[in-house]
Amino acid sequence: MLKIKFVTAISALALTITANGQENYKDIKDVKEYTNPQKHDVHIYTEKETTFSGTPQNVIVMIGDGMGVSQVFSGITANGGLLNLCNMKHIGFSKTQSASNYITDSAAGGTAIACGVKTYNGAIGLKADTTEATSILELCEKNNKATGLVATATIVHATPASFIAHVKKRSQYEDIALSFLNSGIDVFMGGGKHFFTDRTDKRNLFEELENDGYKIYESVDEAPTEPKIGVITAWEHMDRADKRNNYLEKATKKTIDILSKDKNGFFVMVEGSQIDWGGHQNDVTLLAGEMTDFDKAIGQAIAFAVEDRNTLIVVTADHETGGYANIGGNIENGTVVGGFCTGNHTGTMVPVFAFGPGAEQFQGIYENTEIFEKIKNLLKIKD
Repeated sequence: MLKIKFVTAISALALTITANGQENYKDIKDVKEYTNPQKHDVHIYTEKETTFSGTPQNVIVMIGDGMGVSQVFSGITANGGLLNLCNMKHIGFSKTQSASNYITDSAAGGTAIACGVKTYNGAIGLKADTTEATSILELCEKNNKATGLVATATIVHATPASFIAHVKKRSQYEDIALSFLNSGIDVFMGGGKHFFTDRTDKRNLFEELENDGYKIYESVDEAPTEPKIGVITAWEHMDRADKRNNYLEKATKKTIDILSKDKNGFFVMVEGSQIDWGGHQNDVTLLAGEMTDFDKAIGQAIAFAVEDRNTLIVVTADHETGGYANIGGNIENGTVVGGFCTGNHTGTMVPVFAFGPGAEQFQGIYENTEIFEKIKNLLKIKD
């Protein structure tokens, strides 16, 4: 009996370590200054190139997790005064409060954007009463559009999960991984191999996905430009930006290249996951580095939208993290000096940038749930 209790305790401990491992980015580092070693080029488009008419056929939602206005300006400063984001002239603000808390977590914040409902902190793809809420990705699937998810965290982390899963607790990572089966999603890229292949139920979801016609790869570079692919690059979360070899920029471009082949249009969510981690860690180096990395992906999306003329881009955040402020710096040499008032999320409004047909609809101050409604209405998709 003692042996059984011991084994059970060890198993429970292992599960706890696995779950907590997904939140291992919250230790305070207290790094207050960063100088960007390599600025990226930014192309500023003409007024004619950035003027659109009609309604979109495609939508690219880009979520800078934890990205407030000060995080954006840290990126502008680090990159010498300019980001690709500066091309986006239609700007609003969303209020991020959840159904249960003044300060949201990424699960409730992500669900608000993905599904258009306020829910309790920790819930993924559920209404506050725990009934399922249909996400914009799922609606696009039902309306025969191609779909994709890209992240720099595990692909089963709260924000990407909000677009494809329905679970009561964000820590149900193995259940979230199951949601990719029979989802119809065309492309998914991120970390989290552990939750697909080393599961408590002994199932190998990679094999099951492959039996359903998917091909799974370990890097963006080796993946073909064709639908039904998964790129899972890490056991759990991915490395920070300076160790990812421009993963997010390349993943964004390849995903758009794949999805844009669909004549019915597409929807994709791209997350700059680790901007949030810079806030949690009070680490300006991580925060500003992830912000400029995210902007490279934004540049790929804008370049496509300018050429395509039928694509709406929405760049926003699920919440702000760190109570971050730019308290010094030098734009010319890309030096950022920052300060934080917390290691957690805050309740402040977050920016919403829009570009493409329908972008003017995203100006003003509104609830985060309205982002879903605006996109659904612009795409004219049936619920």
